[in-house]
Formats: sequence, structure tokens, C-alpha cells
Amino acid sequence: MDRLRTLLVCLALLAPFAATAQGGVYADEDRDWGVAPLAQLRRPPYSAPTPREIPGGRVATTLELKAMLDGAGPPLVIDVVSGDGHISIAGALWLPGAGHGTHFVDPLQALFAERLGKLTGGNKSRPLAFFCVNAQCWLSYNAALRAVALGYGRVYWYRGGIESWRAAGLPLARVQQPAGD
Repeated sequence: MDRLRTLLVCLALLAPFAATAQGGVYADEDRDWGVAPLAQLRRPPYSAPTPREIPGGRVATTLELKAMLDGAGPPLVIDVVSGDGHISIAGALWLPGAGHGTHFVDPLQALFAERLGKLTGGNKSRPLAFFCVNAQCWLSYNAALRAVALGYGRVYWYRGGIESWRAAGLPLARVQQPAGD
């Protein structure tokens, strides 16, 4: 009886991990912290629970992003983590600092518009997927909002970021040089 009870307790403790793996959701990418979506840029602190939706864009899970990357017309995958080179999603373009700033008419917006224009060849219907460290990083949310404000029509926010990609066992690589520099 004690063994059975111990086994049941262990299974109950492992159930959330099994459900996550079965559902194709990794790390906290689908966690609901009860945070309402914002239509304006989030100001610091940038490391805090995020909403599950984004105005004008679409949230992509790890499996959805992987399927888009494997399909026809894949999105440009844009890492907005600040700092020095780091481990990121293999093949991602790096735009450090793109999620900072205060509003949609600040100097960063003009620089962001220029860089996105170069990366997309001016094609505002090109799919774009923004990400940062994890589901508690507002930088990618802000960058996605910036792209929406610039008129890009297929904007994805990969909420789970590098942490979820790593948890899914998908390819990672070191980013070195920011895109567009």
C-alpha cells in the first residue's frame, strides 16, 4: 500500500511535465499570469510576467514556429536580447535593443524601421517572428509592437523564446554580429 501511495505521489508530481511535453508547450510559453495585453511599449522592468496575447500580432508556440520555419515562406526569426553575443535559435537574426524605448516615435523606432526595411527588402507582408529569453521578457513583445506600428502585417511574438526552444531540444547557435550592422 505504501509503495502504491508513493508511486501515485510521484506520478502526480510528474504529471505537469508529461502534459507539457504531450501538448507541445515548453517552459512557460503558455502560462497565464493574468497580465492584460498592452498596446503601448512596456517600460522597465523588462523582466516580468507577460500577457498571452499581443495586439495586432499573433503569439506563436514553439511547435508553431518550428512548423513555420520548416514550411514554405518561413518568417524572419529576430532575436532582440541585449548584450553581447549569446546562444540563440539557430539561424536567428539579432537586433539587440529593439525592444527598448519609450514610444513609437522615439529615435529607436526610426532605426528599427530602417533595419527591418533592409532585412525584409521593404516587404511589409514578410512574416516576422520576434523573441527574447523567455515568457517573462517584454523586449520581444515591444519589438513586435514596433513592427505592427510600422505596418508589418504578419507579426508573430514567440513568447517562449530561447528558453522554450532549448526545452524542446531544438537547434541553438551563438549569435555574434547584430543584423544590419
